[in-house]
Amino acid sequence: MDARKGNIYEILNGNKQFLIPVYQRYYSWDIEQCKRLWNDIVEMQKKGKVGHFVGSIVNIAEQAMPTGVQKYMIIDGQQRMTTLSLLLLALRDYAINNPEDTTINARRIDNMLLKNEYESGDERYKLLLTETDRDILMRLVEEKPIPDDTRSKLLDNYKFFAGKIADKELQPAEVYESIGKLQIVNITLDRSVDDAQAIFESLNSTGKELSESDLIRNYVLMGLEPTEQTYVYEHLWRPMELLFVYETQDSVMDRFFRDYLTMKITRIPKQDRVYEEFKLYHLNCEFSTIRELCQDLLTYAKYYTDMVFKRSSNPALKSLYEDINDLRMEVSYPFLLKVHNDYVEGIISEDDLKLIIRLCISYVFRRSICDIPTNSLNKTFATLKNEIKPDDYVNSIKAFFVMRNDYKEFPDDDKFAAAFVSRDIYTMRSRNFILSHLENYGNKAPIIIENYTIEHIMPQNSSLSPEWQQMLGAKWREVQKTYLHTIGNLTLTAYNSEMSDHPFMVKMDMEGGFKESALRLNAYVVKLNEWNEQTIKERAALLADKAKQIWAYPDMTAAELAPYQTVEKPAERYSLETYDTNVFTKTLFEVLDRRIQNLSPDVKREFKKLYVAYKLDTNFVDIVFQKQRLRISVNMKFSEVIDPNGICRDITGIGRWGNGDVELYMEHTSDVDQIMEIVEQSYRLQADE
Repeated sequence: MDARKGNIYEILNGNKQFLIPVYQRYYSWDIEQCKRLWNDIVEMQKKGKVGHFVGSIVNIAEQAMPTGVQKYMIIDGQQRMTTLSLLLLALRDYAINNPEDTTINARRIDNMLLKNEYESGDERYKLLLTETDRDILMRLVEEKPIPDDTRSKLLDNYKFFAGKIADKELQPAEVYESIGKLQIVNITLDRSVDDAQAIFESLNSTGKELSESDLIRNYVLMGLEPTEQTYVYEHLWRPMELLFVYETQDSVMDRFFRDYLTMKITRIPKQDRVYEEFKLYHLNCEFSTIRELCQDLLTYAKYYTDMVFKRSSNPALKSLYEDINDLRMEVSYPFLLKVHNDYVEGIISEDDLKLIIRLCISYVFRRSICDIPTNSLNKTFATLKNEIKPDDYVNSIKAFFVMRNDYKEFPDDDKFAAAFVSRDIYTMRSRNFILSHLENYGNKAPIIIENYTIEHIMPQNSSLSPEWQQMLGAKWREVQKTYLHTIGNLTLTAYNSEMSDHPFMVKMDMEGGFKESALRLNAYVVKLNEWNEQTIKERAALLADKAKQIWAYPDMTAAELAPYQTVEKPAERYSLETYDTNVFTKTLFEVLDRRIQNLSPDVKREFKKLYVAYKLDTNFVDIVFQKQRLRISVNMKFSEVIDPNGICRDITGIGRWGNGDVELYMEHTSDVDQIMEIVEQSYRLQADE
C-alpha cells in the first residue's frame, strides 16, 4: 500500500487513467454535496486558508505498461473524483466561452487534467466512468451536445458549477487556485498483498453510506475474474439495473433485495442488514455460481419492477399493479414474487395469478376499511408461501385467508359492509381509489378519476341553509355529523364549485347537475326528490353491495375448505386463580399487566399453566408468580437488549418457564417504568418484523 498526500492536479497529471469498476455504484452526489464543496472552496479562498482536506481516493494500480497509459481502478473516492472533474470542466468551458479572460488556460485544463493528449479511444480520458454515466462525461469532455431529455446528476452538477463560476462569487482564477489547495490522500493498493474487499467495506462503513444494493453489487462482482465479471455485469447485473427507474433506483433496488431475501428465507431482514443477510444467503443458497444467482435476481427483478412501476402488456395485470400501488401494498411483494414465478414456470395459470393478486388486494383493502392495524401484514405475507399446497394451489391460499382470526383476519362480508357504510371515507388516503372502483367496476368506458372532484351531496358547511335543515329534519346537526364523510354521501362531479352548498334540488336540476350526470355513482341519486338520513343509508347499502363484489371475500365450498380445517382438542382453561398469588403479587401483576396491554390492541394475553403470556404472533414477554415478586422472561437474545439500569440477567441455556434469554424481576410497583423499557424492546422487535 502506498499512501501520498497531494491535490487533484498532482493526481491527474501525467499519462494516467482512472477507471470506475463495474461493481461500483454510479455517480450519486446531489446538488447539496456540490454546494458543500463549493462553500468550502469559497471559505478557503476568502479566509486565506492554505488548504482543506476533502478525503481520500483508494485505487488499485493495473500492471504498468512500458508505454501508454497507466491505469488505476478506483475502489473508493469516485464521487469526489468525478465531482472535481465536473468543476474543472465548468472552468474549462468558462475559459472557452470567455477568451478575453486570460487568467484561465482552457488548453492546460483539457490536456493535463481531463484528457491524455496523445492517446485515442477510451484511453484518451483521464476518468472513465461506468456504463451508466460514461457517455455523458465523454460528451461533456468533448463538448458534444447532450439530448435535452437526458436525466443525469452529472449534468445537473456540471450546470451548478457552471452557474457558480458565471456568478463570479470568486474569480475563475481564484477557483482554479483553490482547487489546487484541496488536499487528498491518494492510496494505491497492491493487488497481490492488500485485501481490496475488506478495505472497501471498511472505507464505506463511515461517511456517506453506500446503499444496501451498492454493497451487494460490490460483493457480487468484485471477487470475479475479469472475464466473468464483465459477462455477469453486461448480461445480468446491468440489465437488472436498467429495469429500475433512474431517479429512485437506489431506494427501490434496496427494497427489492430485502423482499427477494424475505421470499427466499421466509424471514424479513432488518433494513440496515440486507447486505449482511445477502452474504449469508449466498453462502447457503441453492446456486453454485454467482452467474446462476444473478440470473435468478434478474428473473425476480423483472416481476418486481413490473409491479412497482405498473408495467404489463396485459391490461388486466397492469390494472392490478395500479391497485397494488394505490393501496401501497409493498408488504405483499415477497409473496407475489413467488406467485409470479410459479405462473412463469407454468405451475399456475394466468387466471390463477390474477385471482391471487385480487385476493391479496381484497385482504389489504378490507382490513383497511375495518381499521385493523397493519403491523402484522409484512409477517403474514412473508410466511404465506409456506401455506401453499402445489396440488391445490389456489384453494390453499384461499383457505389460509378464510381461517385467519383476530388481528390477521380477512373481514367477511357482514363485517366489511358494516364498516364500509359507517367509515369516514373522505379522510382516507384511498378515497379516490374507492370512488374510482365503485364507478368503473364492469364499465367498458371507465372514467379518469383525475377529471373529477369529490362532492359531498349533503354539504360540509356547518351552517346549513334552511332548505337543507328542513330536508334533513329536526336532528339535522346529528345527521350531518354522522354521515357527512361516509360513502353514502360522497360522489364525483366535474362541477364541484358550481354545486357548492346549494339545496339538493338545485344540485339536481342545475347545468351539470346530478340529472345530467352519466356517472354510475349518481344512478341512485338522480331518482330522488330529497336527500336525508334514510336515502344516505340506502345508497350506502347499495354501494356496500357493490364493494363486496369488487373486493370479494374468498369463495370456498365446505368440501374445499374441509382438508384445511383441524379439529383442536379443547384447551385447558387457566386464569389468575390458577397461580399461587397473594395480595402483594396480584397488585404487582395488575400494574404491569395494564401497561403491557396498553402497548397495542393487538397484544393478546394468555393464561398458561405455569405463566402468563403476552404475544403478537409469538410471546414477547411472560410473567411467573413467585412468593414476593414477579419473574419476567423477555423473548430476546441477551446481546440484543439495551439495559441502561442493569436490571436484566442472561439466562441463555438455563431452563426457565417462559421464553427468551432475558430475565428480570418486579419487586415494587415503582419498578414498572424500568421494566417496561425492556418489555417494549421485545414488543417492538416482534411488531416491526
